[in-house]
Amino acid sequence: MAKLYIIMYHYVRDLKNSRYPNIKGLDYELFKQQIAFLKEHFTIVAMEDVIEAWNSENGKLPENAALLTFDDGYIDNFTAVFPILKEHKVQGSFFIPGKTFTENVLLDVNKIHFTLASAEIHDLVKDVFALLDQYRSEEAGNLIPANEELFEKYAVASRFDTKETIFVKRILQTVIPETIRNRMSSELFRKYVGMREDKFARELYMNRDQIRCMKREGMFIGLHGYDHYWLGNLTEQEMHADIDRALEVMDGLIDKDNWALNYPYGSYNLNVMQYIASKGCKAGMVTKVAVADTEIHGRYELPRFDCNDFPPKSKNYLNMQ
Repeated sequence: MAKLYIIMYHYVRDLKNSRYPNIKGLDYELFKQQIAFLKEHFTIVAMEDVIEAWNSENGKLPENAALLTFDDGYIDNFTAVFPILKEHKVQGSFFIPGKTFTENVLLDVNKIHFTLASAEIHDLVKDVFALLDQYRSEEAGNLIPANEELFEKYAVASRFDTKETIFVKRILQTVIPETIRNRMSSELFRKYVGMREDKFARELYMNRDQIRCMKREGMFIGLHGYDHYWLGNLTEQEMHADIDRALEVMDGLIDKDNWALNYPYGSYNLNVMQYIASKGCKAGMVTKVAVADTEIHGRYELPRFDCNDFPPKSKNYLNMQ
């Protein structure tokens, strides 16, 4: 039996001196404190150890094992996170959407994040309603339900987000047709952030050389899809295409017979798990919050904690055993 605390990070930066201090991330100084805490109270393990534990009959890990995972391929991972991990001689696992380093394109997930960080939420909800009305009348017709119906169904608060924030995220991430939500997210990004998307993308993401450097220095590189889609919401053909494209552009960065995937948005289903298994994936991580346990969780449904569940942010992890 093996138990494991998998910890999820996204943005790690000097928030108070950032152009976007309201982005949902972990401040650089708090990250340094958190790594020191984790080293004192846990044993930080490598992804290779986790794969071995979940793929062998008697897989074992050290007591209080912890795995550090970083999603989305941000430049913060290279400039802020990587030096600290090297200093402490521990591995991080970096899960990178293929599109971030192969095309100079800003992902919708990041348009949404930085729009939310730049706007007052009630104004943003009004703008989303207005754009829904516009597209409903111009071209979408019955494809977009009424605003009231959408808000009632999708405005559900999460552990870290208000119901209004979740509503905006869900509408722009997955609920309405892709072509419309892409245009909506770009219009809102232009209004509230006011920067060219290609320039923003160049500043936001790591490039291939930086990813290669981290791999050479012992970091683990994993998949996070290609387009950062909700994989569980795609048709089977679309899901296959996204994963195949991600594997193609990750050539040379991953072991194609021994790789791992963090599902974008935590979205997956049985078809996704079966397909990634057929392609050589050995571990899949979700967004359910729990201690991962070989006797409870299958290797393609490993739960993760948020970094905000650990000191110095909180001690939530103690209540989620």
